[in-house]
Amino acid sequence: MLQEQGTTFAEDAGITLRDKPSPLWQLLVLCLLLSTRISSQIAVATARELFAAGWRTPERLRDSTWQERVDALGRGGYRRYDESTATRLDEAAALLLDRWHGDLRRLRDEGRTDPARISQLLQEFTGIGPAGAAIFLREAQAVLPQLRPYADSLVLKGAAKAGLPQDGDALAGLVDEAEFAALAAALVRVARDRS
Repeated sequence: MLQEQGTTFAEDAGITLRDKPSPLWQLLVLCLLLSTRISSQIAVATARELFAAGWRTPERLRDSTWQERVDALGRGGYRRYDESTATRLDEAAALLLDRWHGDLRRLRDEGRTDPARISQLLQEFTGIGPAGAAIFLREAQAVLPQLRPYADSLVLKGAAKAGLPQDGDALAGLVDEAEFAALAAALVRVARDRS
């Protein structure tokens, strides 16, 4: 299951997650894109386009114009929501810089490493709802061990479908610590599989 379905959205988007501000910002951008009613493939392609434009940090994104962001979103296939998302990206960068000095690890610390509290804080970014916050927590646990084992309802639904334990701690016992985010990604795919 890990080999066939354990690729995270971050990996798909070309994000090398690390416990550093830039990759965590990139994950936040991806989660904002995934929060819209659009296919995950388009969101991932659009994230790649934004990063190719050089907006791998909130500072760099804030240096871009609204039209440059709209154009990049369009190149990624994110056309229906490109104008509102161009604004939301700028607002997200501004909030991150103003409140957490550009470092999502400070948000994590403010949340006292409590996933429910961190989820609430993530949802202060316009456009990120519960699903986007859950994606962030599922993927960030690969590099923020304080979040591990994070298993939201979609992961647990996939676990039930796969005949695995429906508890985060029990699921974490099935794999090495470093593999839990990949297991969560695989279980999300299992949950979404309609067959």
